[in-house]
Amino acid sequence: MSDKLKIKLSIADRVYPLTIDPKQEEGLRKAAKNIETLAKKFEQNYAVRDKQDVLAMCALQFASKIEQRGIDQSEDSEESIDRLKALETLVNAKLSE
Repeated sequence: MSDKLKIKLSIADRVYPLTIDPKQEEGLRKAAKNIETLAKKFEQNYAVRDKQDVLAMCALQFASKIEQRGIDQSEDSEESIDRLKALETLVNAKLSE
């Protein structure tokens, strides 16, 4: 049984108590810091005062990045598959000589 760690994260002027695995702590703290940074940027640049609107904009920004990475990885995967097929063709050609 792994030990759980109790932490508190502050996001948009609200404190969230969490019980987590210790190995999650660093990632969660970084994520909370990134949300805070982006939220402040939105508040300053767009004069948005409603925290819910700011958090929705942050969520959209992060989700968009994740979606774009998925598209980029998909394109990379297709390119990798094409390269592997080309290599397979070369190998088969050399083996049949």
